[in-house]
Amino acid sequence: MMSSNPSAKYRAFPAVQLADRTWPNQIISKAPIWMSTDLRDGNQALIEPMSAEKKLRFFEMLVHIGVKEIEVAFPSASDTDFDFVRKLVVESRIPDDVTIEVLTQSREDLIRRTVDSVQGAKRAIIHLYNPIAPAFRRIVFGMSREEVKAIAVTGTKLIKELTDARPETEWTFEYSPETFSMAELDFSKEICDAVSDIWQPTPQRKMIVNLPSTVECTTPNVYADQIEWMHRHLAKRDSIILSVHPHNDRGTAVASAELAVMAGADRVEGCLFGNGERTGNVDLVTLALNLYTQGVHPGLDFSDIDAVRQCVEECNQLPVHPRHPYVGDLVFTAFSGSHQDAIKKGFAKQEKDAIWEVPYLPIDPADLGRSYDAVIRVNSQSGKGGMAFLLEQEYGLALPRRLQIEFSRAVQAVADQSGKEMTAHNIHTIFQQEYLDVQAPYAYQAHHILENRKSPSEQSQVQLHIDLLHHAQPQAIHGSGNGPIDAMVHAFQSIGQDIRVMDYHEHSIGAGANARAACYIEVRVGNGPTRFGVGIDENIVTASFKAVLSAVNRDYVAGQGELAA
Repeated sequence: MMSSNPSAKYRAFPAVQLADRTWPNQIISKAPIWMSTDLRDGNQALIEPMSAEKKLRFFEMLVHIGVKEIEVAFPSASDTDFDFVRKLVVESRIPDDVTIEVLTQSREDLIRRTVDSVQGAKRAIIHLYNPIAPAFRRIVFGMSREEVKAIAVTGTKLIKELTDARPETEWTFEYSPETFSMAELDFSKEICDAVSDIWQPTPQRKMIVNLPSTVECTTPNVYADQIEWMHRHLAKRDSIILSVHPHNDRGTAVASAELAVMAGADRVEGCLFGNGERTGNVDLVTLALNLYTQGVHPGLDFSDIDAVRQCVEECNQLPVHPRHPYVGDLVFTAFSGSHQDAIKKGFAKQEKDAIWEVPYLPIDPADLGRSYDAVIRVNSQSGKGGMAFLLEQEYGLALPRRLQIEFSRAVQAVADQSGKEMTAHNIHTIFQQEYLDVQAPYAYQAHHILENRKSPSEQSQVQLHIDLLHHAQPQAIHGSGNGPIDAMVHAFQSIGQDIRVMDYHEHSIGAGANARAACYIEVRVGNGPTRFGVGIDENIVTASFKAVLSAVNRDYVAGQGELAA
């Protein structure tokens, strides 16, 4: 039943007395050791656990992206898990530079079966855990601190005995004081020191002390304080790899892991995209790619992040959210007009291999194997920069700034009416209808130019003959000028059309034999507003004539609309 005052049911986790904490001044300058728990912790959290075939596919993907420590199973939990570990070992599926890890509770039968599962492996980590927090001691086990410590000590002794008898494998021991995040620091140190006294690690043969945020119950800074306190006080620290295993109950697992590394952690356990019990384990992908944005190589290869996501989604049968950092379908996508305009300008100025400075994009999508196709997408709240970017990326049309402003009104009107996203194809169709398909009252048919130059020092005079259709009837007009466009303006003036060219832009579309010219001309007809016309043709002069006709026709259509209104 809901309390009348829910906040009264909870109490803040006590602060760690660490007045001289150093982690706030630290900078992460190298990647931690990554350990994937996807095949064990992550698999246990699935509604339908992975089959052996899916686990093998997942394992091979982890190897491919460069994970060197992989927790592959809880071998004593089921024959399926045990058999999977044996398959990896017996079929020599573990690369020489990869170490598998197996988890066990501190019970003799479970420990023996766990060690048996990895027999014959070149290297293996045996991971022992038992819960130590007050609530677990009191509510779950009804045990004292000494009794809980004895469980860890007894399990460690047995693992040491069994592994010493199998010297063909290079053994690493890992101990987790489970529920560390809710336990007393002095007891966490006491139990970890007791375990390391038995294992007797050395700087050459280190053991792993893993400090799990089993339930995230503090702000990330408090977890960092806990890690720094242990980092300072653990015995045999030079012989210990300090590891963290954050969960995400408060939604701050990534921050907790990053601050923990600043506080002295050497190693991070987690899952790709944050799968795991409850709200999940810390997301290794986000952690790794966060390092990229700080100029630190994570040591993992996510150059084809979509392939990694596809594998994880198919094996876990869980979708990755479209807003998930770095990998979601929409994380590099801008719908907002101001965002799109800034991104478009950023791409225009970004030089290859220069420091990345494209606004709103913390990382280059291309570094993750993502294309730029979905970076800008247009809907009713988008602006001119977005539709211009799509036209340039997909169709090679580099619209001048004022044309972008003019055309955006047409796109906005359609987007407002439909209420849906506008694809590049939709936008190009509107552009075609607005500028290229307007063939009335004038339609281009053919032209002939004669250039007269009296001397090399004098500017040439162009004589133009152009054949048109005027309201579907043939019409020829003639004019002369300093160039083809000037001659066309004079030709129109000769039949009573007062037009003036206000601006002109041109560029090529494509290259080689298939190249075409695009021409954008801003024209004023009479005393009316300026309007753009667009022409595209294999010949640049023909494209410019078509652009003038496009502008004149659009002015005529606009006037017809005003008369109709």
